[in-house]
Amino acid sequence: MAALARALSCQTGVTQWVAGCSGLLQTAAVPGHCQQMLCSIFQRHKAGPFQLSKFCGGLIQANGAITQQNRSFYNRNKHLSAKDSLQPSEEKVGAFTRIIEAMGFTGPLKYSRWKIKVAALRMYTCCVEKTDYEEFFNKCQMPDTLNSWFLVAQLHVWMCLVRLKQEGRTGKYMCRYIVHCMWEDVEQRGKVMGINSAVLKEDLKRMVENFYAALFGYDEGILCDDHVLAAALWRNLFNRNCDDPRHLELLVEYVRKQVQHLDALSGEDLLLTGEVNWRPLVESNARSILKPVSPVYNDEGL
Repeated sequence: MAALARALSCQTGVTQWVAGCSGLLQTAAVPGHCQQMLCSIFQRHKAGPFQLSKFCGGLIQANGAITQQNRSFYNRNKHLSAKDSLQPSEEKVGAFTRIIEAMGFTGPLKYSRWKIKVAALRMYTCCVEKTDYEEFFNKCQMPDTLNSWFLVAQLHVWMCLVRLKQEGRTGKYMCRYIVHCMWEDVEQRGKVMGINSAVLKEDLKRMVENFYAALFGYDEGILCDDHVLAAALWRNLFNRNCDDPRHLELLVEYVRKQVQHLDALSGEDLLLTGEVNWRPLVESNARSILKPVSPVYNDEGL
């Protein structure tokens, strides 16, 4: 095609036109209809240079348009593929589901709601019953109070929320119910301890504020380095009252290995059973990766 363009600019004879078109026919990049045009040119080359220039000029323009179209198509596909690769895979939600969720209601989920609520209650139970609070109080020198218990339970609840938010809309629904179970439990424990209702109400209000502030701090810490995570633990778990850096080091190591352990669990098992086993606070080899044991449940997810 470049040879034809040079021939057009130089206005050479018919013999050079035929030679240039012959080379063009041998090129694999020429489409079928362009080859037909060239064949017709050969048959009419006796018509003169003017007619030959007219036909070949149209051929060059047609082939240039095709090349430009192919190039733009390739660039557009490349751009779309790169754009799609950067975006995370999101759960497809219908228009009706988006409308009812915008109104404050919950749309259809992957599993039935009562199964998710049962699993959420079981997961919260694992946070408060499978955690050795006495070991936390002794190793970290924390007072044995309701607030200290809540701070340790809050840390484990947050780690469960981080894992469940990876499971789409169903996981987020389960997160909300875990938090609901936590506040119900805290209120019941305060009543059992004989705390005055007015004082308990104020304490719950303060705990709610501290809880959501802790979520932001822990989220930032888990996404950043150990210095940021240690600062979040110092502010929220120790209430800015920790003079021994070894305690912070122990808790940073504990959070990292627990999050790694939860990431290895099956999302389907977590949504159906809510069963979580925590790694101990002190381990001989904290960097080891434990293979999680798959929970056993029946067809109803119980």
